[in-house]
Amino acid sequence: MTQLTNAQPGLEATFSGELIASGHPDYDDARGLYNGMFDKRPRLIARCTSAIDVQAALAYARERNLIVAVRGGGHSTPGHSSCDGGIVIDTGPMKSVAIDAERHTGRFGAGLTWGELDAATQEHGLAVTGGRVTHTGIAGLTLGSGSGWLERKYGPTCANLISAEVVTADGRILRASADQNADLLWGLKGAGGNFGVVTEFEYRLHPVGPILYAGMVLHPRGVATDLARCYRDFMADAPDEIGGGLALLTAPPEEFVPAEARGKPACALIVIYLGDPRQGEEALRPLLEWGEPWVKMVQPMPYAAVQGMIDAGHPWGISEYAKMDYLRELPDEAIDAMAERAAEASSPFTKIYLCPLGGAVSRMDRHAMALGIPDTPWMYFCLAEWWDPTMKAPEIAWARAFMTAMRPWSVDQAPANFIEPDEGIGRLRASYGDEKFKRLVALKDKYDPENVFSLNPNIPPSQDDNPRNKQHARPTTNTEHES
Repeated sequence: MTQLTNAQPGLEATFSGELIASGHPDYDDARGLYNGMFDKRPRLIARCTSAIDVQAALAYARERNLIVAVRGGGHSTPGHSSCDGGIVIDTGPMKSVAIDAERHTGRFGAGLTWGELDAATQEHGLAVTGGRVTHTGIAGLTLGSGSGWLERKYGPTCANLISAEVVTADGRILRASADQNADLLWGLKGAGGNFGVVTEFEYRLHPVGPILYAGMVLHPRGVATDLARCYRDFMADAPDEIGGGLALLTAPPEEFVPAEARGKPACALIVIYLGDPRQGEEALRPLLEWGEPWVKMVQPMPYAAVQGMIDAGHPWGISEYAKMDYLRELPDEAIDAMAERAAEASSPFTKIYLCPLGGAVSRMDRHAMALGIPDTPWMYFCLAEWWDPTMKAPEIAWARAFMTAMRPWSVDQAPANFIEPDEGIGRLRASYGDEKFKRLVALKDKYDPENVFSLNPNIPPSQDDNPRNKQHARPTTNTEHES
């Protein structure tokens, strides 16, 4: 047990993990977030090793009326993984792994990153759809997004969630599954951390790898519209085994990029084939033989390496403002608008990912989860990223303009993780749909009527006149990220 520093006593006697407050030598490291746009200073960081620790930290927070932030991997784009003046319940130390290779299932601690989970499951030749950046935590992605390279074959992450261990606002430790608290399991599949702190996830696992045919083809930006048309037409009839995406980005200053191309506007095809690598080479041939790329790095490689392909483009601590939407169609006009707007970004770290859907995503039971994923062929991620603080305002403005430009072909929905606070509750409600949103409010009333878990894409309880809710309410103005 680590002694509490510079904070009120009362938690040390019941807490087995590490308690970190201001003045602790590890405080600044412990409060750091992936999104460098946020520099929050919590009163206390409770690094939990078990559900019992979470119980104790929650009780401590409620007794003192402290705002609660829940942190898994610290990747929350809107900065929900921390808070000012409250308590951070950090599940990072919870890294248990228990895999049943015969049943193709596994139970995993909420503190694992996708790189850690993939390393464990690949020992058995198994995987579940996970984050595209390995240092993303499994908890936040499962609860509020679930998109990854495997989704066309195996659906989003939450579609593979079998059960979860949850500590609710009133301190109960519950198992949510098809047989126990099934309503809670439904809500966990896409409604973020609105109902409790998940301490363990059980997933359905699938045969993947260990070797896949995959990689990246880098082209000059000038061919982006033609390449996007080729990719669109190719994916229209592509089998579920083919995943990946098209990225509009800046060529990195890496050795594998020709010197004359480094730092230049580029477009990259990320290609993945889930199956026999020899079949993958043939299946992907039309994309691999297209044009005159700067770089072609596609070959048999370990699945773990596939998962880390874009890590270098998403370094810890960079500032990020994200927009995301689904595209009901991708006509030439949409491709042209995307390429034109992409060229207007100022930061060399900003990027756009155009990702194909269909396959298992189209066939999944949408009523079985809270997550609202429309049946569309495409989605995009618009990620405004920068290191230079002077780029904050123009890049945020650019991302908003990009979203506006794509609106004629968009559904105006997004997973909860990709709805920025400045978009307000209206878009959150629209993304779930009225029926699901009403059901989620009822779940909130049942499991968290006082909105203890308010730092998230928040589902407000129906009786929202509690002083706690007013005290902790977040503004949703259009200037929130610009101050």
